[in-house]
Order: sequence, then structure tokens, then C-alpha cells
Amino acid sequence: MIFVGLDAHLDRVPGTVSAYLARLDATAPTWIRHPATTHYAASTMKVAVLVALYRALEAGRLASDTAVPVRNEFDSAQPGAARFGCTRPVHNDDDVWDRLGGTAPLRWLAERMIVRSSNLATNLLLDQVGLPAVADVWARAGARHSVTGRGIEDFAARAGGITNLITAADLAALLRDLALGATRPGPLATPESCTAMLELLVAQEHREDLAVGLPVGARIAHKNGWVRGVRHSVGVVYPDDAPPYVLAVCTTGDDPDHSPDEDACQLIADISARAFARRHQLG
Repeated sequence: MIFVGLDAHLDRVPGTVSAYLARLDATAPTWIRHPATTHYAASTMKVAVLVALYRALEAGRLASDTAVPVRNEFDSAQPGAARFGCTRPVHNDDDVWDRLGGTAPLRWLAERMIVRSSNLATNLLLDQVGLPAVADVWARAGARHSVTGRGIEDFAARAGGITNLITAADLAALLRDLALGATRPGPLATPESCTAMLELLVAQEHREDLAVGLPVGARIAHKNGWVRGVRHSVGVVYPDDAPPYVLAVCTTGDDPDHSPDEDACQLIADISARAFARRHQLG
């Protein structure tokens, strides 16, 4: 066991910590911890939305330069519920909000959804691709428990039991298929599309968890997500001197009011650092 003592340490952490670590070319993971436990997805579901968009672009159902009306009003996934909108965050995705009342190209919205984790861009893209297309992406990745049932801040749907869930194993499977799909035909998209999506994930600017555990300049294609009491991150790490690997860590606190996000970020960074330090032993 290359993580001797880590599980015992994580057992003492309030709440639930799930993880999945594997080399991309491995047939089995190196280390798992509650890999099939479901967590609220937060923004990690945006990777599945991204893949659904690229699949629609490949099929010709959508065009990357399509001018999408930027509005903040969406149909709820809860039948009969009123339309809903997003709350404008502080210092998150101002570029999208600044276009409210105008238009934005589909591919630009995809960039903002990943690079700045824009919720408004995500809901606009969900309107374009549809929830069934996102469900198809999860199925193609072999996800067993993850579901994207509604848009972000669709509180009527949430009250009706419609939610967004992920597991560490499912997130790892999705990122693994994306990374492998950039090198050979795979279930998600063409190699060209997978490469483009990975480049967006490399460029994402919220780097306070998995990326912090890596040496400066280390290449990682990743996406994180957070709400009060929840912090997840999944990524593919490309060491210069070892095969690439995928790491997913999901954390949900017992009490959202007493689950500092800084602690969760540090926890994920520490696990990331351990994985990188043992990169030659993975597999």
C-alpha cells in the first residue's frame, strides 16, 4: 500500500472523503476510498455538459459560432414550476454577466463555463444541449451513479428531489475517457474534440485544491466544484517523468456551517501531493 496511514487519517476528518487514483493505462485503480459514494456534484457536472456540447458540435446539431441570447431565465426541471435564474456571484464570471441582454458564441460560453466556472454560461449551454444529452455522456463514460438532473440554482427542482450527483469513480472515469480519447478514438468524442476539451480544463483558473499539491508548472487538466460544505476536484496529471494519472477527490462535510472550504482545499492538495510524490509507483 503506497498510502499507508492515509485512510486512517481521513477517517478522522468530519464528513465523507471519497477518492479514486489510477494511471491512465492501468486496468485497476491504485487507491480508492468510498469510490461509489454519491456527493452533490457542484460544478464538477460542468465537464459532462462540456462533452455533451462537443458531441452536438460534431454531429452538426449545433455550431460553435452560434450567437446564443444571454438571458438569466430558464425552465425548471420540475414540471409546472416557475422559471428560475442564477444569482450573480462576486468576481466569478463577470464577462458572461456583462453580456446580459446581448449574445455570445457557444464555444465562448463553453470556455467561460470551464475556465471561470460560470454558472450562467452553464445554464445557457444546458438549454442548448438538453439534459438527456448530458445523461448520455455519463452513460458513455460508464458512470454508475452520477446524474445531472437540473440546471444550477433550480431550487424548485431541488425541492422536488431532482438533483445533480457524482461519485469519485464516475468523475475519474469521465476524465480518463477524455484523456485517452485525445490519443485514440473513444466513447466520448473525436480525438480532436477531446484534445480541445482537455486544453480548456488545463486553462481553468480555479487552482486552489488539486493543482496546489503539484510542483509549479506541472500540467493538469482538471475541474473542481464547491458549495458550502462541499469541495470536489478531479483531474488528469501529466508528469514529465512518469505516465499520466487521474485523481478524483470528493469531500462533503457533516455540517455545512462548520466545514471551512480552506480546510477542504488543503486536504485535497495534500492528497494530490502524496499522489505526485508516488507517481512512479502508480499502476
